[in-house]
Amino acid sequence: MTYRAPYPVPGVIWASLPVPALLIDVDGRILEANPAAETFLNASSRTLQGQPALDRLSIDAPMDDALARARANHAPLFINDVDVTTGERPPVQCNVQVAPMHDNPDIVMLLISPRDVADRMGRAMQVKSAAKSAIGMAEMLAHEIKNPLAGISGAAQLISMNAGPDDRELTDLIVEETRRIVKLLEQVEQFGNLRPPDRRAVNIHDALDRARKSAQIGYASHMTIVEDYDPSLPSTWADPDQLMQVFLNLIKNAAEAADRRGGTIRLHTFYDLSLRVRRKDGTGGTLPLQVEIIDDGPGLPPDIAGDVFEPFVSGRENGTGLGLALVSKIMSDHGGWIGVESVPGRTVFRLSLPLAPKIPKEPKTPRSPVADRQKETR
Repeated sequence: MTYRAPYPVPGVIWASLPVPALLIDVDGRILEANPAAETFLNASSRTLQGQPALDRLSIDAPMDDALARARANHAPLFINDVDVTTGERPPVQCNVQVAPMHDNPDIVMLLISPRDVADRMGRAMQVKSAAKSAIGMAEMLAHEIKNPLAGISGAAQLISMNAGPDDRELTDLIVEETRRIVKLLEQVEQFGNLRPPDRRAVNIHDALDRARKSAQIGYASHMTIVEDYDPSLPSTWADPDQLMQVFLNLIKNAAEAADRRGGTIRLHTFYDLSLRVRRKDGTGGTLPLQVEIIDDGPGLPPDIAGDVFEPFVSGRENGTGLGLALVSKIMSDHGGWIGVESVPGRTVFRLSLPLAPKIPKEPKTPRSPVADRQKETR
């Protein structure tokens, strides 16, 4: 007999919850499991429906009492720092929330938040909030600072015209440093004012070749760049200029990580249908076009490896921490994904991009027999 949930299945928000969630009826049976719960319990929602929730989950707390109290009081109940296990995995310390549904208090939602997930989400929110405030302040100051810097640089150049060798060395230093600060301010402005992508069908290999040629006559001239392309790769749906900017930033990052003797950067493209993402609106999609930029440098410092895509996080002494943050922002705006794996001697930045949509061909207009006869008589 197939168990059918008498409660309507929640929609987009339910599917998008990042933590395991179950709907439990008055008899303690599972009505519905969200995708995160399916992963946590290693079973599909259809399989879980009708099963006693506390047979599938072992929670180190008096859960029968918690469920009864939540229903009786029509109010949520929180249980922090308890061990949760499914019998197939070691116990995980979690925060558990029990909340009756507003329109039917007999139906209870059970939310399980593993502590590592909750801690990561909390840290991420703090970092993003601080970064957003910092970028906003930096944008506001950038315009005001650039004008006096231009005056300082101009004055130093005028002084150098009549200065001796020792003084000219100092004025050159002033000019060089003001230019460096202006460049940093322009990066801040660029990060905050990045326009929405103007997307079209783009050949990934054309964009990579442009980036490679530009890098090899500049900051990557000391590097060997190897192309390892899948020639059958179809076009992606992207802003060509912004995609070029992503490739340039990642190649520059790899080149700057190498020592003066240089190293090797490998540009690798391939097709992989296994990666699926869930968009902000709750819908899913595939990102089959893969681009990897691989270097043989020293790798990312372990203390920042998890935060390299956040603004102002840099492993270099004079780094701004905006290059990878800008790459991450562009990829997000394109509905793509970026990840990194790094150990000493091998760092891989992997970009996953969507396919360009197929544009239907316009049907050919049938030729008129009259027009054909008129053409023949001319």
